[in-house]
Amino acid sequence: MTAMKKKLLWLVLALALAARGAVPSAASPYAPELKPEQQEAQAAHLTAELLSRYHYKAQPLNEALSAKIFDQYLKTLDPEKLFFIQSDVDRLSVHRNRLGDAILKEDLSVPFAIFNLYEQRAAERFVYARTLLQQGFDFAALESYQYARDKQVWAQTDEQARELWRKRVKNDWLRLKLAGKDDKGIADILDKRYENFLKRIARTKSADAFQTYMNAYTMAIEPHTNYMGPRAAEDFDISMRLSLVGIGAVLSEVNEYTTIRELVTGGPASLSNQLKVGDRIVGVAQGESGVMADVLGWRLDDTVALIRGAKDSVVRLDVIPADAGPDGQHKLVSLVRKTISLQEQSAKSTVHTIDEGGVLRRIGVISLPSFYEDFAARQSGAGDYKSATRDVVKLLAELKKDKVDGVLVDLRNNGGGSLVEAVELTGLFVGKGPVVQQRNARGEISVERDARAGIVWDGPLAVLINRGSASASEIFAAAIQDYGRGLILGEPSFGKGTVQTMVNLDQIAKSEKPLLGEVKMTVAQFFRVNGGTTQLRGVVPDIPFPDASDPSEFGESSFDNALPWTQIRAANYAPVGKLDGVLPLLSTRHAERVKNDRDFNDLQEDIARFQLARNKNLVSLNEAERRKERDEQEARMAARELAADAGTTSPQEGAARAAAAALKRARSDDGLQVNERNLAHELASEKAQKDAKDVLLLEAVHILSDEVAVLRSGVELATSAKPAPLLIPN
Repeated sequence: MTAMKKKLLWLVLALALAARGAVPSAASPYAPELKPEQQEAQAAHLTAELLSRYHYKAQPLNEALSAKIFDQYLKTLDPEKLFFIQSDVDRLSVHRNRLGDAILKEDLSVPFAIFNLYEQRAAERFVYARTLLQQGFDFAALESYQYARDKQVWAQTDEQARELWRKRVKNDWLRLKLAGKDDKGIADILDKRYENFLKRIARTKSADAFQTYMNAYTMAIEPHTNYMGPRAAEDFDISMRLSLVGIGAVLSEVNEYTTIRELVTGGPASLSNQLKVGDRIVGVAQGESGVMADVLGWRLDDTVALIRGAKDSVVRLDVIPADAGPDGQHKLVSLVRKTISLQEQSAKSTVHTIDEGGVLRRIGVISLPSFYEDFAARQSGAGDYKSATRDVVKLLAELKKDKVDGVLVDLRNNGGGSLVEAVELTGLFVGKGPVVQQRNARGEISVERDARAGIVWDGPLAVLINRGSASASEIFAAAIQDYGRGLILGEPSFGKGTVQTMVNLDQIAKSEKPLLGEVKMTVAQFFRVNGGTTQLRGVVPDIPFPDASDPSEFGESSFDNALPWTQIRAANYAPVGKLDGVLPLLSTRHAERVKNDRDFNDLQEDIARFQLARNKNLVSLNEAERRKERDEQEARMAARELAADAGTTSPQEGAARAAAAALKRARSDDGLQVNERNLAHELASEKAQKDAKDVLLLEAVHILSDEVAVLRSGVELATSAKPAPLLIPN
C-alpha cells in the first residue's frame, strides 16, 4: 500500500470515527452515510480534463489548486462557521494540499467523508437547538448576537459552538415573541423548524455531496465555472428556453407536503378545473394504471421529477384538497402532460404617462428578466423558437402602436443568459456593427456583431440596471453606452466580464442516458467596443441611483479569485449618438426632483439604515432594547404614512399608498420562515410587493421623459423642484 493510500485510509477512518462519535440520540433523525457513485468519479475526471486544458484560466490540478478547493469546500459547506469547530478543520486539513487527488484517482471517499462529517455536525447542532427550547431564555440579560459570521473564526471548542447556537436560538425565539407569539406557540414553531432541518439532512443524496464538492473545485479556479448534475442541467435548460413538459403548476414544500402554489394559465392543471392553489399532492402515478408512489415527505425536486414527463403522456395525482384536513378525503386527478410556456419569465411591457404642465409624454418600459433562448429549437431551424430578442421585437411593435415617446429597458436583477441574444438585442437599437469583443485563452480576439438589417427602435432610449445586472445585461448596457445610443441609469452593474459555454459530459463519454451532467466553463473574457471591460468595475451609470448593495459582499469584486480588470484596443465602431451635452441638464433636473420626492428620500434613508445595521453586525438579545428598536421603527413608518396620506391628491395615488401600506404589513418581521407562513399570506405578500410603488423605475421614467423634452425642444429644460405627475401605467 502506497503512502498516499495509507493517508487516504487514515483520513477516511478518522472522519468515520469522528462522525460516529457525534451521532445524536437514536430518537433524532440524521443522515445516513453517503457514498459516491461510479459515474460521479467518471464525471469528476472528465471535468478535470476539460478545465485543465480548455478553461480560460486553465490550471493543473496540483497542490496549490487542491488547497483552494479545500478552502472553497469548507466555505460552501459551512459559510457562516456554524457547524464545524476548529478541531474538525485541523483534522481535515491534513489533506488540504492533496484534495484534488480524489478527482485524478477517481476515488471520492475523502470529499464524501468530509461531507458526511459536515452533515453529522449539522444534525448535532439542530438536535442541541431543540433541547434549548425546553429551557427557555432570560431576555432581561444584556447580550447580543452576531448574525453574519462569514468573516469570523471557527468556534474553538464544542462549548463555544453551543454558546453560539444558544444565542442563535434565543434570537429566533425573541423574533417570534416580539411578533406576538406566546411561549408554547414559539416552542412548537421552532421545534418543527429544527426538526424539518434534520429531515432535510436525512434526505440528502450522493448527488448533492458530489455537486457541492465539484463546485468547490470549479469555483476555486474562477467564480463563474460550475458543475451541474443531470437534474440541475435540465433545470438550466428550462430556464433558457422558458418551456417544459408538465402539468402547469408551480409547486412548493409546506410542512412536508408538495403544495400547489400557482396554476399556469392554459396549462393542463388549470384547464382541468380539478386543482386549485393550496391543494397538496401526496401521490404520483405514471399512466392510467401505474402504481401510485407515496410522495409525502419527499424532496420537492424528486416529486417534480415524477410529475414531469413526456409530452401527451398521462400522470395521475393523489390530492388532498386545500380546504381539507390531513385526514380529509382525497381525490384522484388524471392529467395529460403538455408543453408549458413560462410566460411569467418572459419580457413584458407597460406604458407610463407623464403630465408636465399639460404636456403628455408616454414612456414604454420593457422588463427583461433574462437573455433567454431556446438553443435546440434555433439550431433545428424552428421558425417560432423562443428568444428574448424576438419577444422584445414584438413588444416594440406594440409600443410603437401606442405612440410612446421613449423606451426604457429594465434590466435590474437580469443575471444574463445567451451571448447571441445580447448581441441581437443590441442590434435592435444600434443596427449593424460590433457589439462586444471576446478574447479566448490563446489571446485571440474576435468581434461579435449584429449582421441583421435595420433598427427596430430609433427613438429616445434608457437602460435601468442594478448590482444584479450581470453578463449579457452588461454587454447590452455597455454597448448602448459606448454607442451613445441611450442613457444608463441605476447602480453600477455586477462586474462579470467573462463568457461561459456548456459542455455535456454525457456526449463526451458517449453515454446514452443523462448520467454525468454538464460543466458551465469560462472560455473567454469579453470587452466593450471601446476596449474596456466590465470585469470587476461593471457598467457605471450615467446618472447613478442610491446603491443598496455592498460591493464587498455582492458582485464580482466580492470574489477573491475574480479575473482582473484589463483593457484591449477599441473595435472599429462609430457612435450613433452623443448625450454628453444633455447629461448635466438631466442630472440637475433629477437631483432637483428627488430632493423633494418623499418616497425617494425614504428609500435613501432605508438604505442608509440597512448599511449601518450591516456594518454593526450585532443584534441585541435584550427584549426591552429590541422592543424599543421595533417601536421606533413602527413610529417612523407611521409618520411616513401620515405624511404620504396628507400629500395624496388622486385616487391613483391613494391606491399606490394603500399598496405600499399592504407591503409594509407583509414585510413586518413575524419571525417566521417562508415555509412556515400561511400560503395565502405568502401570496398576498408577493402581490403587495408587485403592486407597491417602484420608486427607482418611476424616477427612471421621469429622466427619460426629461430627455424627450430636451431633444424635442432644443432648449434648456427648466429645473423645477416640483416633480411632474406620473399617471398610473395603462
